[in-house]
Amino acid sequence: MGLTDDTGVLELIAAAPQLRTPDETEAFLDPMPISELASMWCALQRVSRRDQAGSIWALKLYFDHLPHRRPQQALDLVLEVLKTEADKPTVMQLNDKFLLSLLYAHGEVVIARIEHEAAHNDRLRWLLGGVHVAPDDPLMSRIAELADSEAWQADYAAQRTPREPLDCASMPTAALARAWVEQYSKSDRDQDDNLFAIMDFERDLREDDPDRMIDLILEILKIEANPVLLSLLAAGPLEDVISAGTIDRIEREARVNERFRDLLGGVWYYRAPEELKTRLDALIGESRW
Repeated sequence: MGLTDDTGVLELIAAAPQLRTPDETEAFLDPMPISELASMWCALQRVSRRDQAGSIWALKLYFDHLPHRRPQQALDLVLEVLKTEADKPTVMQLNDKFLLSLLYAHGEVVIARIEHEAAHNDRLRWLLGGVHVAPDDPLMSRIAELADSEAWQADYAAQRTPREPLDCASMPTAALARAWVEQYSKSDRDQDDNLFAIMDFERDLREDDPDRMIDLILEILKIEANPVLLSLLAAGPLEDVISAGTIDRIEREARVNERFRDLLGGVWYYRAPEELKTRLDALIGESRW
């Protein structure tokens, strides 16, 4: 197929049959040449989180599982990406799950080949600089001998450092809502420490000012309707802020705000105390997602 850019890869994904099960996804992707799989993997790293649904999500799960299912093919993909992909932030995503999963699941199977390849592959040694394994792992000393940790850490620090760090505590709620949407919309490739600043601030609000946390959720609902982001909002900030101390406010908002009531349908509260569970059941009814 000669896939050479993200547009071509994503068009292929869009034209694919609906991938309803892992077996269907594997049947679709397993026969592909490694060059096309590598192109597809790279394109997926640049897809906004808000677009990660349907076949896109099925393909991401395929690549998450590949190191466990087919370790040699997974290593082939790593080497192909290192050889063909010029965008460094994209290549760095190999260390997010892919290479780590491969080493944890099948390290003894692939380590000799990795050592052989690293002897003449500077980019592989750089990539191995981002591998963190337990100090008592027998692979640790072998990886440490190969890894260019200094070069990796310099690039990682540059990637994670935002151009304009967020000062969440000083931001008005409307501005914070816009920042929340922007940060949570980014692909993993494009995330930086601003996302973690928002996550830390969410925790602070939940513990110290839950009413403002609810204010933020309501503000986000005013500007965002993407199903993926709403699922993150429901399963994260909203689910975490619900408690015996906030349920009165939750009930008041749900009575007058249909979108907020619908968002409650994405909350999991099966372990909540019985009284809280009963009140949430009354609010949500049959509207669970």
